[in-house]
Amino acid sequence: MLCQRFTLRSLRSLLALIAVCIGANALAAQSYPPKISGATEYVYKTADGFDLKLWVFSPRDAQAGAPVPAMLFFFGGGWNGGSPTQFVRQSQHLAKRGMVGIVADYRVKSRQGVRAVSCVEDALDALRYVTANAGKLGIDPDRIGVGGGSAGGHLAASLGTIHKDDPAAPKAMALYNPATILASLPSGFITAPRFADMVNEIKARIASKKGELRVRLGVEPIELSPFHHVDASTPPAVIFHGTNDTTVPYATALLFATQLKANNVPVDLKTYKGAGHGFFNREPYLSQTMEQLDAFFVSLGWLQ
Repeated sequence: MLCQRFTLRSLRSLLALIAVCIGANALAAQSYPPKISGATEYVYKTADGFDLKLWVFSPRDAQAGAPVPAMLFFFGGGWNGGSPTQFVRQSQHLAKRGMVGIVADYRVKSRQGVRAVSCVEDALDALRYVTANAGKLGIDPDRIGVGGGSAGGHLAASLGTIHKDDPAAPKAMALYNPATILASLPSGFITAPRFADMVNEIKARIASKKGELRVRLGVEPIELSPFHHVDASTPPAVIFHGTNDTTVPYATALLFATQLKANNVPVDLKTYKGAGHGFFNREPYLSQTMEQLDAFFVSLGWLQ
């Protein structure tokens, strides 16, 4: 009996300790700046007194082989918060497959008091740094892609549309529930009846948020709206989006993909029925989107 009491008491103590550790680890994961193990850390820029960093996950045999493709990921958080840890698992996966996976920090409103225009500026500087240092990082400068979720997806899409003429412009985009339509759709954009309700819904949503968007973005919305800057030089894209996303409506992904196709840009829209915003880092979606990301790079010839 005494042994049973001791065992039960020990078990309760152990469970309490585990709970404390889990809570501490969860808090640490959200702390800033984050500590990311298994990656090499670089400062790509200093702004507003902050060192903005990249965490680079390289293939084990990167030093011995030829330069390899790379993906640069940006976290989501409404240009207000978030953590570079969001795309660590995707970066680790790509490194195991033979690519370089990179997660980037950038300024946000809650930490540095900036607007979205500064977030895009940081994203471009991060991409320029990776391109300029491709040799040191073991990267093929002609095969650098960008990705991100939500606001991070907006940054990635901005680099492939608004900044598509920059010397460091990306060669591919992997967009997870990205914000791509931030200004009113042009009249006559789509005439197909099946799109009419969708277009009207997006127009109404944009109109209701126009003033708020101008403040959040720091410029006129059309200047930072990837949809409005698509042309034939925009790089190929894969888009992951859930139909139950109430933060960034699925309709915007469908219309953005339609705009890419209209400009002869290869695009693969992966539709997840019933999934909400930020679904991609939870199972079973994490494994599914990872497999589809793999297939996207195989189709580009970046992976075997």
